[in-house]
Amino acid sequence: MRDQARVVVIGGGIAGCATLYHLTREGWGDVMLIERDELTSGTTWHSAAQVTNFGMTQTMVGLKSHSIALYKELRDDPDYPVGYNHGDGGIRLANTQAQMDGYRHFASMAAGMGVEFEVLDAEECARRHPLISTENLLGGLWDPTDGHIDPAQLCQALARRARLAGAEVNRHTPVTGLTQHGDDGWTVHTERGDVRCEIVVNAGGYRCNEIGAMMGVTHPVASMEHQYFLTEDIPEILASDRRIPLLRCPISDFYSRQEKGGLLIGFYEQDCRTWGMDGIDPNFTNALCPDDLDRVTDVLEGAFARMPALMETGIREVVNGPITYTIDGAPLVGPIPGTPNAFCIIGLRAGLGEGGGHGRMLAQMIVHGEAEYDTWVIDPRRFTGHATVELTALKAVEDYQNEFRFHFPHEHRPAGRPMKTTPLTATLAAEGAAFATVNGWERVDYIKPDPGFTETLGYAFNEVRDVVATEVRAVAAGVGLTEVSGFNRFELTGAGVGPFLDRMVCGRVPTRPGRVGLGYLLNDHGMLKAEATLANLPASDRGPARVWYGSAAASEYHDMDWLRGHLRPGEDVAIRSLTNAQTILVLAGPKARAVLSAAARGDWSAAAFPWLSAREAHIGIAPATVLAVSFSGELAYEIHVPNESLAAAYAALRVAGHAHDLKLFGARAVDSMRMEKGFLHWKADILTEFDPFETGLDRFVRMDKGAFVGRDALRARMAEGPRKRLVTLAVDCDHAPAHPGASVRAAGRIIGTVTSGDWGHRTGLNLAYAFVDPDRAEIGTALTVDVIGAPVAARVIAPSPYDPGFERVRA
Repeated sequence: MRDQARVVVIGGGIAGCATLYHLTREGWGDVMLIERDELTSGTTWHSAAQVTNFGMTQTMVGLKSHSIALYKELRDDPDYPVGYNHGDGGIRLANTQAQMDGYRHFASMAAGMGVEFEVLDAEECARRHPLISTENLLGGLWDPTDGHIDPAQLCQALARRARLAGAEVNRHTPVTGLTQHGDDGWTVHTERGDVRCEIVVNAGGYRCNEIGAMMGVTHPVASMEHQYFLTEDIPEILASDRRIPLLRCPISDFYSRQEKGGLLIGFYEQDCRTWGMDGIDPNFTNALCPDDLDRVTDVLEGAFARMPALMETGIREVVNGPITYTIDGAPLVGPIPGTPNAFCIIGLRAGLGEGGGHGRMLAQMIVHGEAEYDTWVIDPRRFTGHATVELTALKAVEDYQNEFRFHFPHEHRPAGRPMKTTPLTATLAAEGAAFATVNGWERVDYIKPDPGFTETLGYAFNEVRDVVATEVRAVAAGVGLTEVSGFNRFELTGAGVGPFLDRMVCGRVPTRPGRVGLGYLLNDHGMLKAEATLANLPASDRGPARVWYGSAAASEYHDMDWLRGHLRPGEDVAIRSLTNAQTILVLAGPKARAVLSAAARGDWSAAAFPWLSAREAHIGIAPATVLAVSFSGELAYEIHVPNESLAAAYAALRVAGHAHDLKLFGARAVDSMRMEKGFLHWKADILTEFDPFETGLDRFVRMDKGAFVGRDALRARMAEGPRKRLVTLAVDCDHAPAHPGASVRAAGRIIGTVTSGDWGHRTGLNLAYAFVDPDRAEIGTALTVDVIGAPVAARVIAPSPYDPGFERVRA
């Protein structure tokens, strides 16, 4: 075993083998894999190994497409062919219209990635899968590329190719410790000696937290026991002239695929259980959990009803093994938060099917700093301090019980709630607030018109639209108040803050005390990395001169890593997080100034406190920092309050607002209003796949201001011209919004993808943002947008259709 390598990958399942192979494909041959036992001796060896192209985001579809292409290449390798049944086809069933609507949307989304799905009715489902009954069935989604692969052969083939490119694979080499050095490099301690490396990758499968503990981190990954069985031969399968398609059934929580002359049937029972929460036996390798078919009786009955042939078939073998889950079900692939030169590729509950793509994404991140897709959906930093193993276990059980039931728009499932609250959560609930979750925080979504009000989840507009319309009218005509919990907030102090931020931000940084600005940070490729509100606060009795850096709630770990990673040795900059210490109250509407003036001493006139100003004050008796900024397009103030004083500030504003008929509003109203103003959401419309010019943020870039991160790369991109342009669309329908991922077409050809969509209540427009081909971005261009899978006429309109001159925010 070598004692040095550029990268050490720990773990020899699909995650580790795919990462090792793709590192060599990206040009790094000095890489090593270390496995405690044999390759594939963890979850990989007992995987059902299904390989589908289905995903709920374009990133997931893209990485699965890469997996399929790679596996086909490996299948056809004459020197080491891998057993891969590709193209059997697969059906995801549905028995509700809302599920069918979701499938139509997913088919449109996948089409934008070059993947063709087909929405089937019940009769066509039965024609393609002759074993199923159509009882209680509306239809399904057909994936023609669906199939399954031999797990051991796949991993051996990837390891073989990596070795040929210079990589080293060490089996039967338990890792005993990890030491990080002052240069951020690592020593990997093993029973066979030490290895010095630059970068460590945790690919430890269900043992990922054993490896994490060696780094001093805990990963939000928990394991579930998962059972499937193999049947004896089924006459209908033996008599068929083609392989039986794969089946996934959200109605009865099971899946099936052909296995020789019978079926492999897997279950997601409601009486499920976690595994390994109190530690894992060191000798648990190539091992299984005890069978427990009594636990899946209810699911088995549903499988019998859907496939009656099972009632005449015997069970040949039962498999019960652990599979890993994260809080939201998607893997953790990318940098480990707060730990330089450490990456992970863990929580792959469907590892065989998508592992090739995950390995490629991670290798690109390690070698180039970013992957070809925006990978936020799998980024380990999308969870922050609330992401414990205990919470993950609750969410894992919930996800397991709903394995094939996708999340609907605005669906926030109950497990693990409430996780993060503010002193106002109970008060707002008593006032009728319905809550959504944002990075674990309970955030007001809308105000229920009566205690019994419930929302019908689906892809069409529902009863909440009228509720939101009422809230928007109240804000636009008078004044509204809401709480924004979890907003990310860093405090930057030191003599070097100004030059540091000027180097990080591609545009103007506010330098005058008491001023606020919006800044964008780029990555080394000139693409958008982060968005931040920067408030320049003068010295006061609350602290020295400082800059507040505010960004999206989920960006806390992501942005902290980016900022700290660019601090130079000796640079006089200190960064402190206030995210969990303060909460924002937003006061918005033309009467907002009157309410603020009644609640706080001082001159709050437009002359004394204009738009984009910042001031420390007291709201009643509560200390607060007030920013004159708006995400709604109305006159508005962000009131930042320490949590211990939040209730006092809220009470003072409610009292002051009584004379002005102040109303509460929620995040749904904000989202509607921000689209009418042309304001963008980070990781919805602001993506690392596009630069600021493609995203329409030209006014926030100053190419002549001196060096900043990504400037040279951005200049090179400018010379090449844009690949896409973000546009605002008016969609000609009122029954549903255009959901993120929906395809945009011109002359029957896909020319773009929707990033956001909502109804604009002040403009009466069904609005969408979309990245489209540059030659289709001119105002007035006629296009079509897929709305729940059906083409609807749309046209490109000017950004900010509501108050384009920004007169209302300056009033």
